[in-house]
Amino acid sequence: MSQPVVLIAEELSPATVDALGPDFDVRSVDGTDRDALLAALGDASAVLVRSATKVDAEAIAAAPNLKVIARAGVGLDNVDIKAATAAGVMVVNAPTSNIISAAELTVGHILSLARHIPAAHNALSQGKWKRSAYTGVELYEKTVGIIGLGRIGALITARLQAFGTNVVAYDPYVTSARAQQLGVQLLSLDELLAQSDFITIHMPKTPETTGMIGSEQLALMKSTAFVVNVARGGLIDEAALHDALVAKTIAGAGLDVFVSEPPTDSPLLALENVVVTPHLGASTDEAQEKAGVSVAKSVRLALGGELVPDAVNVAGGVIDPYVRPGIPLVEKLGQVFSGLTHSPLTSVDVEVHGDLSEYDVSVFRLAALKGIFSNVVSESVSYVNAPLLAEQRGIEVRLIVDATSEEYRNVITLRGALSDGSQISVSGTLTGTKQIEKIVEINGYDVEVPIAEHHIVMLYRDRPGIVAVYGQRFGRADINIAGMQIARREAGGEALSVLTVDSRVSDDLLEEISREIEASVIRSIDVTG
Repeated sequence: MSQPVVLIAEELSPATVDALGPDFDVRSVDGTDRDALLAALGDASAVLVRSATKVDAEAIAAAPNLKVIARAGVGLDNVDIKAATAAGVMVVNAPTSNIISAAELTVGHILSLARHIPAAHNALSQGKWKRSAYTGVELYEKTVGIIGLGRIGALITARLQAFGTNVVAYDPYVTSARAQQLGVQLLSLDELLAQSDFITIHMPKTPETTGMIGSEQLALMKSTAFVVNVARGGLIDEAALHDALVAKTIAGAGLDVFVSEPPTDSPLLALENVVVTPHLGASTDEAQEKAGVSVAKSVRLALGGELVPDAVNVAGGVIDPYVRPGIPLVEKLGQVFSGLTHSPLTSVDVEVHGDLSEYDVSVFRLAALKGIFSNVVSESVSYVNAPLLAEQRGIEVRLIVDATSEEYRNVITLRGALSDGSQISVSGTLTGTKQIEKIVEINGYDVEVPIAEHHIVMLYRDRPGIVAVYGQRFGRADINIAGMQIARREAGGEALSVLTVDSRVSDDLLEEISREIEASVIRSIDVTG
């Protein structure tokens, strides 16, 4: 019997091939040579790439035996995940391979800014002995603000505390207990910006976080403060940052990532109070080796039919065909659930009601957590690190299975407790022969809304004219309402309105509508496939 073909399309460490073991026919191809790649994919069961090889719909179509695409790194911009999923091809990456490298680079930027290391080097290399021009500051007893206290943020915390710094953090999804465990004080974003001498940002890039550090936020910082971004380009408004640096509103910035890369036309590169690196967060020998070994192990699992820890699109392993359609539903319910939270989550129950109770649905617990964390942490979320993210935040997670489902054949409910003592819930099901994904309950209100990319959820006192008010406001903002459902328990009581809209609604517009209709809850929720 012939061995499965594993195609290595870019240079990977020898340890990667060693981790694959002797059970595969390992072949190599230059992934940047398009014709050679397409020809080599013909009988490949797996392909391993880094960032240069484009695995798009055409490449996937050329690989009828392909079962897994493995990206030896974090980003997946060069892999068409939708096309892979449609073809039943698993996509895996190495989401934790670079966390130490990224944390260390962050500390390197902070030290470079504090002691003017790059500028001093450039001056001396040109024969200029300018000691007084490069007087710096110590990190000792300075306040470092970390925006996003995930795994990288925690690593940075431990390293900077060794310098005798005071570490504060902003992260709306981290409990005070977790922060206390790390020796970190939680602050609001404005408080962190005003108090910190050094600020480093480690958030995921979402519509909500893009440009989250703009002119208004930079104005809150000390004139002696520095800001660092090695996470994602665009988290800091580059135009606003340039203005602040030129005006000396802040002292300096360290940047490893940019909105457009390479940033050849960026005016930031010409400023003396900026330290820049060309996206080196994962560029260490150790990170590259970890990435290769990690995805090699995932390929072994995938081709062996086992659960794959770092699957990006689907869970591997023996999952009953009756269970499998529920995985993307539960992940999307997790995104809706996290969008409804207003304080840190302390516990979550994944409840499975109906015929599904007769099957192994443990993968739903993983899918729920993956959805919950997908837009709230900086690192990539997979089936293996989602439980770890919950554990790090002190979130208790239970899977509850019950054969009773009164209205639908199957209903899956995510029910959680928040740190302020409140509870939230969202339920969903699959309906009809096309297995349409629907939300059927939010916080005890019965609805039936097909899951779409953009939703608005509002809770307000039920009274005449409210729909006209927000309908008119959305219309003036050119926001098209594609669907709407209102639920209530009694006339004149609280009403829950769930809208499906064609485009994302700005926070400013939501705040205006909230004031006009006196909403107790108003949320914009984006759901990715």
